[in-house]
Amino acid sequence: MPYKQRLYPWVLVRLLPKMQQVTVAQYRSRSDADGHLHILRRLMPNAQFLVMFNPGLPPENQPNSR
Repeated sequence: MPYKQRLYPWVLVRLLPKMQQVTVAQYRSRSDADGHLHILRRLMPNAQFLVMFNPGLPPENQPNSR
């Protein structure tokens, strides 16, 4: 994962039919993501959105902490 993407670990995702999803934006803080989520829910009341934390590397690629 590029360094720039690691700076923005919070992701706002729009949920679509048939288990599809679209990343709307990435944020540095949870409060920024929640604020934009609140605005999007007002603008698009029938759409489903979700805020997720994207830690970066998958667990199998992270170094062992021994």
